[in-house]
Amino acid sequence: MWISPEDVLLAGALWITERANPYFILQKRKGHGDGGGGLAGLLVGTLDVVLDSSARMAPYRILYQTPESLVYSIIAHGTSRKEITEHWEWLEHNMLQTLSIFENENDITTFVKGKVQGIIAEYNKNHDVKEDDDTDKFKEASAKFRKLFGMPEEEKLVNYYSCSYWKGKVPRQGWLYLSINHLCFYSYLLGKEAKLVVRWADITQLEKSATLLLPDAIKVSTRNKEHVFSVFLNINETFKLAEQLANIAMRQLLDNKGFEEDRSLPKLKKKSPKKVSALKRDLDARAKSERYRALFRLPKDEKLDGHTDCTLWTPFNKMHILGQMFVSTNYICFTSKEETLCSLIIPLREVAIVEKADSSNVLPSPLSISTKNRMTFLFANLKDRDFLVQRISDFLQQTTSKIYLERELTSLLPAWLGPFYHTSPHDYVSSSHTRGAKEFLKEQAWKTHFTEYGQGVCMYRTEKTKELVLQGIPESMRGELWLLFSGAINEMATHPGYYEDLVEKSMGKYNLATEEIERDLHRSLPEHPAFQNEMGIAALRRVLTAYAFRNPNIGYCQAMNIVTSVLLLYSKEEEAFWLLVALCERMLPDYYNTRVVGALVDQGVFEELAREYVPQLYDCMQDLGVISTISLSWFLTIFLSVMPFESAVVVVDCFFYDGIKVIFQLALSVLDANIHQLLSCKDDGEAMTVLGRYLDSVSNKDSTLPPIPHLHSLLTDNGEPHPEVDIFKLARSSYEKFGSIRADVIEQMRFKQRLRVIQTIEDTTKRNVVRTIVTETAFSVDELEELYVLFKAEHLTSCYWGGSSNPTERHDPSLPYLEQYRIDVEQFKDLFSLLFPWANGAHSESLAVRFFRLLDQNGDALINFREFINGFGVLCHGDLTEKLKMFYKVHVLPGECSGPEEPDSAFEATQYFFEDITPETSLIYIFSALVFTGPLPLLFWRKYTVIVCVFSALRCAFFLCFPVKKLNAPEYRHYLKLWNQDTKSTQENTKDLPKLNQSQFIELCKTLYSMFSEDVAEQELYHATATVASLLLEMGEVGKLFSSCSREERSQEHKPEDGNSDPTASPDAQDLGDFSNPPHLEQGDEESEQLPPMQDIKLEDSSPKDTPASSAMLISDDETKDDTSMSSYSVLSAGSHELDEKLQCEDIADDTVLVRSNGERSGRGRGGQLPHGTSVDKDWAITFEQFLASVLTEHALVRYFERSVDVAARITNAKNVRKVGRPLLSTSDYEISLSG
Repeated sequence: MWISPEDVLLAGALWITERANPYFILQKRKGHGDGGGGLAGLLVGTLDVVLDSSARMAPYRILYQTPESLVYSIIAHGTSRKEITEHWEWLEHNMLQTLSIFENENDITTFVKGKVQGIIAEYNKNHDVKEDDDTDKFKEASAKFRKLFGMPEEEKLVNYYSCSYWKGKVPRQGWLYLSINHLCFYSYLLGKEAKLVVRWADITQLEKSATLLLPDAIKVSTRNKEHVFSVFLNINETFKLAEQLANIAMRQLLDNKGFEEDRSLPKLKKKSPKKVSALKRDLDARAKSERYRALFRLPKDEKLDGHTDCTLWTPFNKMHILGQMFVSTNYICFTSKEETLCSLIIPLREVAIVEKADSSNVLPSPLSISTKNRMTFLFANLKDRDFLVQRISDFLQQTTSKIYLERELTSLLPAWLGPFYHTSPHDYVSSSHTRGAKEFLKEQAWKTHFTEYGQGVCMYRTEKTKELVLQGIPESMRGELWLLFSGAINEMATHPGYYEDLVEKSMGKYNLATEEIERDLHRSLPEHPAFQNEMGIAALRRVLTAYAFRNPNIGYCQAMNIVTSVLLLYSKEEEAFWLLVALCERMLPDYYNTRVVGALVDQGVFEELAREYVPQLYDCMQDLGVISTISLSWFLTIFLSVMPFESAVVVVDCFFYDGIKVIFQLALSVLDANIHQLLSCKDDGEAMTVLGRYLDSVSNKDSTLPPIPHLHSLLTDNGEPHPEVDIFKLARSSYEKFGSIRADVIEQMRFKQRLRVIQTIEDTTKRNVVRTIVTETAFSVDELEELYVLFKAEHLTSCYWGGSSNPTERHDPSLPYLEQYRIDVEQFKDLFSLLFPWANGAHSESLAVRFFRLLDQNGDALINFREFINGFGVLCHGDLTEKLKMFYKVHVLPGECSGPEEPDSAFEATQYFFEDITPETSLIYIFSALVFTGPLPLLFWRKYTVIVCVFSALRCAFFLCFPVKKLNAPEYRHYLKLWNQDTKSTQENTKDLPKLNQSQFIELCKTLYSMFSEDVAEQELYHATATVASLLLEMGEVGKLFSSCSREERSQEHKPEDGNSDPTASPDAQDLGDFSNPPHLEQGDEESEQLPPMQDIKLEDSSPKDTPASSAMLISDDETKDDTSMSSYSVLSAGSHELDEKLQCEDIADDTVLVRSNGERSGRGRGGQLPHGTSVDKDWAITFEQFLASVLTEHALVRYFERSVDVAARITNAKNVRKVGRPLLSTSDYEISLSG
């Protein structure tokens, strides 16, 4: 490519000059290609890789130099000799003569540089090249990455790092490339090259490891191998990026959302270029936004704009607290350096005034923010206050219009929702008149807190807030504080009317989710009076149904009903809906999908925490298998299903305030409190009883609720009840013993477990799919698993780099196992070319399309794994008849038209087949086809029994008189016998197959011709194909002729008798007479076809007394190949000598050529000539029986279709083939080459 001229001082260092003229020099880098300079070349190549100079330098370049100057300028470089040669030749043809005109070297230099700049500008204009944020160095690295690993343009490189890859005990210094979908490594040391490609979706474990030998290393594990990379300059940055990319890949496997999100990357504002890619910066921004949202419980679509260090004046303790301010589109947030000291959330919808205060030595660069509820927040020590104020002002302007819309919507409540706001299940709690003293004191404590720290979403959240939560939230304030701490209040405020609209849309609609909801409605806290009447049940139904319509990926999952019931007890219906949204989508991610992935991930996290915090109990619990049992029931319902209700709501209080760490802390506390009893348990049942009794005994003495029976107590035995355990003491104990568990550590553990869980689910899916279809096919289990891997890999590859359909349509984890991965026609073409034995020649792609349409039984343009295996299995393990039936069926279906050179008729399509076939040979094949499979016996069976008898006799005499060429008679009879046996069981199927018309027959011939490319018996197969095509063509023409006769006879049967008929003749005699002495064809009206009469057409036998072979037989190729007007022809084959009578046939096509006994041709057209324009004959057709019998006459074709297929070899080849610009990677590691 042409580049902006850059000066070079030493033109000869590390480069070899290949061409030169007075002004330009073409050079090749030492160490590149074959014979690259001996030892010096090896050293240069090694240094290029180790020092990253190859990322900046292409292997070829062109330098410009004036004769008297010592400074050279690079004007072009190239990655291949072809590319650089094109540039060189252009310079020689267009520049050298022009440069000779100039007298001044400075003018020459100015002209050359200006010309090169003009070429670059013109190229960018013509190719719509847009500037981006990536530096030239990174663009070179991206180009090298795509060239080294055969990646397409769609595969975006994120970053690359220098490191060592350990192959056994030998380190290979090279470069680790991290792209959106792959981890790649390249090394070149002293002539030995190493490449490695691993798909992120195949990684099962990714962790930093430290040993004495390798203090800083990253270990990447897949199902088959472990790869260790070390000697990083910045291992933390590398690992975080790898972790993020692997996480995106897991998300794509889970629900496809990642595919749609990542295709839009990068989305960045113009900034000054940095030494990382634009994509890397975007991913960093995404990671920061995720941490920001998790820290402040903000909606999922909130994006961080920026953050800065500052101080916040806290009026409750009159201090300036050091921390960070975060600004996003809709929020200003603050958190102190000390994690629990203070945090603050200010929605911009609540902001009234933002102003800059006067600076002082005590309070430099202050910023005052006032809210509508008269709270003022004072920030100081802001580094770029003016810019910050401008950003906040911009966001405030965007927020103002939203506020007015909210006010209009909230003033209009739907009529059906109004009464429920006043008579909700919430009233069962709040209507109590006998509040205890403790409940009153709690309310007063919270009111005092609100006065001192503020109330609502802008409240200062401090350690005091946490203490009040641990003491218990008053029943009357629980719903309000749940909304506040969970962040649901923000989503509800910014989506006014959303819930009401959802309810209206979902009313009266039914699906699988609504059926499951109806089934579980009366199982949701049935012991509570709020859900013992229709009002509470109706509210629960509306909330669950609305959420199922909001998030169809989750829909409804068991345990959601229990959680939602509790939410409705303490909040209004809309508030309960938004609390459920916060719970399912942010606080317990992926918990309630069809595979409860989130709960399984946290189960793994809990096992890790148990190993760390209660090691003496961990081994025992693992042996008993209790951890996996208890964690799902505890986590999915937040202890609501295993604790008394009044105690469990205290757990929910803490959960909404502090998140998932509360659940882990409490679970560890329960195990720790029962450690001695659990160690003495002998089986899992005994351990579950111990834990069940303990949880049943957890009580809340402060509760003002009436006692509610607890269903979980049914699991316990009849022994003595466990002593009561105070829920507040238990919660406080969990913070004291296990409060060191940090949210960021939990997220790190979740990532590690997510890799394991999702890959385990993928393996389980594979096993279930294989188990389902292994009895339906002849493939082994191992072969099916490998084929599934390839099938899934093709799906993922198309999702990465684009396809003809949406990936969300093709991958739905909620569907049954066999339906989860589906491929479209473009992906099927790739697999067809790699695996299917018929994928040869020019018609391979069109055959793949036809094959796909045949397998796509439901017509949705997608096929699942079972359909794929059914088709592939026939080709690999089917018998001859099954393969031929499949081949026939793919051509019966409508297919894509071929190119413009498609022949116009069956005659032209098969003309090149007939060079070696004599008329005598053709006659034999025609006769055999008519006797065994032609239309004559079928046509005359009912009426012309005499003719049938004649043909039966001829059938017996045929093999005695005429041996069939290139066919072993015993084998022929053997295959016919097998086919007859098969026909008995599948007779209906065979008869149901539609006939093959002429255009489909043309395509079938083309496919057969192209399938044998590069086959060892290619010539023999071509000759056999020509013979079969000739035979089928003749059968179709004769079939058309006699079907026309049959139509005329049927029409005559329905005509009234006229004077020309003989009333005394019997029906049979009359029929036979009509057949023997037909009247001439009558001329119809203008719209009907006008056909000439046929004269003296004879059916002759093939006895020695026959006339010469030229009589009544196929027109040879030599006679007709120059007649361009001929499009098809009919042949009347040898028959009974006694039937030397005229035939009358109707509806013969205009372009049909009839053969007289004297060899003359008759046809329709001027002067006896056929019309020049030809077309496909619509009346021409053959049946599957005719096709099968014709193929059986050629032993070469029989051998080809019966040839066994080495499935294992084809799978291995498919796994290793790298297609140009699009490598097909299996789910195992793909090593391109790892020499040495």
